[in-house]
Amino acid sequence: MRIGIDARFYGSLGKGLGRYTQKLIEYLEKIDGENQYFIFMREENWEEYQPKRKNFTKVMANIPWYSFREQVFFPKILKRNRLDLVHFPHFNVPYFYKGKFIVTIHDLILFRFPTKKATTLSPVLYFFKRLGYRAVMNRAVRKAQAIIAVSNFTKKDILDNFRIDPQKIFVTHEAADMKDFLPDMACDDILKKYGIMKPYILYVGNAYPHKNLERLVLAFQEAVKKHPSLSLVMVGKSDYFYRSLNKFVKDNNADNVIFTGEVDDRHLNSIYRESKLYVFPSLYEGFGLPPLEAMSMDVPVISSSSSCLPEILGDAAYYFDPIGISEISEVIDRVITDICLRQKLIKNGKEQIQKYSWIDLARKTLDIYQAK
Repeated sequence: MRIGIDARFYGSLGKGLGRYTQKLIEYLEKIDGENQYFIFMREENWEEYQPKRKNFTKVMANIPWYSFREQVFFPKILKRNRLDLVHFPHFNVPYFYKGKFIVTIHDLILFRFPTKKATTLSPVLYFFKRLGYRAVMNRAVRKAQAIIAVSNFTKKDILDNFRIDPQKIFVTHEAADMKDFLPDMACDDILKKYGIMKPYILYVGNAYPHKNLERLVLAFQEAVKKHPSLSLVMVGKSDYFYRSLNKFVKDNNADNVIFTGEVDDRHLNSIYRESKLYVFPSLYEGFGLPPLEAMSMDVPVISSSSSCLPEILGDAAYYFDPIGISEISEVIDRVITDICLRQKLIKNGKEQIQKYSWIDLARKTLDIYQAK
């Protein structure tokens, strides 16, 4: 088959979605030497991927996500390559694309949290954005040959919102692989580079409203009364949402909160490892990769009990109600001070991450391609 993969999100450019796309392609290269793959990329990430097998070819598709050009010109590029099947690793399938495709749905965040806090657009423009999102998503799930969901929770969410055959949806879990990123400098130098002082608890990810970081800040303010030397380190690229969170921290006179900005993956390895614990307070997730990355670095994890997280993290995390600020604070204190609990969480974390692998994801995805 001639298979196209929309890799415009590939690598660091696309954050979590970029990691998913990158690892899928890397491991498909390891297991499939027969099908012909056409990997569509943008100028920004063109150099991040170099094909390692002759049956993988890069194709320039320098078209922005969620744009008018994506709707009009991207289908023409796909058509020129005479593809038998296209894999869109996100819901943004061009509305008028007529070829066969499968789509990966990571979450239904705009269905669950249609809040104006999650956008920089005016209310009117955001209203039309939501209408467009629903229209594109609706067509994608109905016209796809198959739908890949990243968790059973996401599969159920899709079925709750769309009338489609459950047998059309396949679940493939992501995986953690932070040990693949080897530091390029000493650990102490890495912490110094980002202004991090030990001891600290860690959050890695974006600062969208559903991530619930304002409540985390308030809970940390309570926890730091018992642990005055403790810092809260937040790792994520500076953007509108992180700037808003930074303002919230200042307005609430929250001490010991450190914003690192974007961090090189080679440095993230050490930042995870040196933390006292990883905290994931999100109100909604489709999968939740950072807690697994923390577990792979032998870091105890505390997590919201919402959405997919109990499914993905199992008994390897200590859970809290994400709405309860005092409860979050109490769990932070408990896991920092209880050595036996910390050791149990670390042990369970090592076992939990063994359940997930990128090679399994690639094999399951290839099976879906070949069945369609």
